[in-house]
Amino acid sequence: MYDKNWGFATKAIQAGYNPKPGDARILPIYQSTTYYYDDADHVAGLFDLEVPGHMYSRISNPTVEAFEHKVAALEGGVGALATSSGQAAATIAILNICSAGEHFVALSTLYGGTYTLFSVTLKKIGIEVTFINPEADEADIKAAFRPNTKALYAETIGNPGINVFDFEKFGKIAREYGVPLIVDNTFPTPYLCRPFEHGANIVVHSTTKYIDGQARTLGGVIVDAGNFDWSNGNFPGLTEPDPAYHGLRYVEAFGEVAYITKARVQFMRDLGAVMNAEVAFTLHMSLETLALRMVRHSENALALAKYLQNNDKVAWVNYPALEGNPSYSLSQKYLPLGSSGMLTFALKGGAKKAKEFINRVKLAALVVHMGDTRTSILHPASMTHRQLSEAEQISSGVKPDLIRVSVGIEDINDIINDIEQAINAVS
Repeated sequence: MYDKNWGFATKAIQAGYNPKPGDARILPIYQSTTYYYDDADHVAGLFDLEVPGHMYSRISNPTVEAFEHKVAALEGGVGALATSSGQAAATIAILNICSAGEHFVALSTLYGGTYTLFSVTLKKIGIEVTFINPEADEADIKAAFRPNTKALYAETIGNPGINVFDFEKFGKIAREYGVPLIVDNTFPTPYLCRPFEHGANIVVHSTTKYIDGQARTLGGVIVDAGNFDWSNGNFPGLTEPDPAYHGLRYVEAFGEVAYITKARVQFMRDLGAVMNAEVAFTLHMSLETLALRMVRHSENALALAKYLQNNDKVAWVNYPALEGNPSYSLSQKYLPLGSSGMLTFALKGGAKKAKEFINRVKLAALVVHMGDTRTSILHPASMTHRQLSEAEQISSGVKPDLIRVSVGIEDINDIINDIEQAINAVS
C-alpha cells in the first residue's frame, strides 16, 4: 500500500499500482477500449461523474491511471492526466482555463514547438500570449498582465537557453494577479525539482524525454497541485454550471481536483489526445530508475561542462551548475541534487563551425530529441527553432552558434573523448 512518507526512489518503484492478493505483481497492460458492467444505473452514474470508475479508454484506462497516480505521487500533486505527447499536455493545460478572447503570459525561453503553439496556433482560436524575458524586472513583468490574463507559463529549465526559472520572483506576481503558475518540469523531472514545493500550481511534462529515458515512446502528463483557488472569480469555467454534465460545477463537485477533473472530462473527452496503455506501462516501468538516471545525467553534464569551459577552442559554455553561470545561484536554490543533463556551448568560429562539429561526432548522435540514456547533439537555430524569426530565436535563448548537448549516462571519459575529437577535427 502506498505511503506518502516514502522516499522518492521508493515511490518511483512502488507508487501507482497496488495489487490485491492474487493479482499480477507487475502492472498489467489493460489493452481494452471498453469495460463491462451489469447495472444500467452504475453506467449512468459514471457518465454523470457521480461514481468513480472507467467508462471508456479515451477518458481513462487502468494502466494509464496507474502511471498518472505514480507521477502525481512523485510531483506531490493531487491528480494527473496523461496525454499523447508533451505538446498535448501543454495545449490542454492552457485550454482548460483559457477561452477565446482571453490571454496568458509566458516566459520567452521556451522550447520552439511550445513557442509556436502559443504564438501561432492558440492565436488562431482567439487566445493571446505575451512573452516576457526571464531577466525582466518586476515592473516589466507586471506590465504584461491584463484584466483577462489567466495564467503564467514557464519551464523550470529553459529549452535550449538552459536558464533556471526564478520561482520566487514570478510566483509572487502570479499570486498577486490571481492566476495559476504552470511550469514545464521536463528537464529536471520531479527527482531534481518539485515545482509545487516552490509555489507552482500546475506541472506539465513531455514524458518522451527523461521520464521515458530511452527514446521509445511519445507522451505527456499534466499534474495538479490542488493548491490554487479556482473560485477567486477569474475562472467561471470551473465554478459555473457545465451544460455538458447537467449543470455540474467543478469546484463545488470535486474540490481540490477540480482542474484536473475538468481537463479529463472536457478536453480529453473532446480532443482525444490519449496515452495508450502500452505507452503508460512503459513509462510506469521507466520511472523506477528515474532517480538513478538523473544523478548520472547531472554528474556527466557537469563534468562535460567543466571540460568545455577549460578548452581554448570553445567560445562559451552554458550549464547552470557551473560557478559563474547566470543561473548558478538559482540552480543551487531550486536544483540542489543536480541540474539535469542538458548543456549548450559554442565553438570559436560561429554557426559554420557548429554544423561542421556536429557532422564529426561519433558517439553522440544527431537526433531531434533529448533526455534519454544516449548522448545526443543538435543545432537549434537550424533545426528545432528554425520556424522562429531571428529575433524570436534570440528571445528564446537560441544564438546562431549554439550547440545543444543532451548528455547521456555513458562513461564520461568516452563522452568527453568524442566531443574532443570532433572539436579538434574542425579547429
